[in-house]
Amino acid sequence: MCVSRRLLVLLVSTVLVVAAAVASDDPYVDEIRKYRESRVERLEAPEGWLSLIGLFWLDEGANGFGSASDQAIVLPEGAALAVAGTLRLEGNEVRLVAGKGVTITIEGDPVRDRVLQDDQQGKPDVLRLGRLSMHVIRRGDRFALRVKDPEAETRREFHGIDYFPVAPAYRVEARLERFDEPKKVQIPTVAGTTSEMLVPGKLVFELDGTSFALEPLVGTAGATELFLIFRDETSGAETYGAGRYLYATLEDGRAVVDFNKAYNPPCAFTPYATCPLPPRSNRLPVAIHAGEKRYGDH
Repeated sequence: MCVSRRLLVLLVSTVLVVAAAVASDDPYVDEIRKYRESRVERLEAPEGWLSLIGLFWLDEGANGFGSASDQAIVLPEGAALAVAGTLRLEGNEVRLVAGKGVTITIEGDPVRDRVLQDDQQGKPDVLRLGRLSMHVIRRGDRFALRVKDPEAETRREFHGIDYFPVAPAYRVEARLERFDEPKKVQIPTVAGTTSEMLVPGKLVFELDGTSFALEPLVGTAGATELFLIFRDETSGAETYGAGRYLYATLEDGRAVVDFNKAYNPPCAFTPYATCPLPPRSNRLPVAIHAGEKRYGDH
């Protein structure tokens, strides 16, 4: 009986090793593996989404920041002086005034008094204060300070991402049926704000012989980059409840939609993100068993 068990264990181990060898020789499986490794590297980076520790909405006028509890923006104790500086919001302008004796830099250069560029004006000005990095974001007509800390608990306790098995059937070719004119849509966010984005048309594809459509948003890289925010029948059960994200590149009116690369939005990992939510048109009446599963209790 003991010998039989050993033989069974040996047989199972051999099958698993052979299966792994076959999978590693599959170029597509290898592509997804590398994609996933890169995704985790970006999350775990010192200034990745896991390092986000705060999102502070700015009030008109002075917004003091530092580690003191009476500051409008309270930073981690030990990471900054009690009073480190002020962010003054006046209309659509945010001005930094550094505190006396406080060293704050932008791209290595010390700054004391400067109007800051937010993330809607291109690359935002990233403030360095000790180990912290901070920048101003704009959502609609509201401004906020986003703070990152490489010692964030979410980064220290990150335990990896669970995935559905790689399934080539979820890599589909889609065609873009353009609207006469790209339409402007108001996309809600988890932060309660809205963002105006452009939808160039409908991306039509088939899964298991059934036709579906998603309305892509024009991505940050321009008209050839399509950004998909979608929910499906796994949302809230096997995958993140607010939906998942996916990028596709448009070429000659067609794009490859690879749901094996569907990923959780930042708000699945931190409460301080401002993730856009899927429009009603992007709620698929089918379970997409591909890509990232839900993270932790989210």
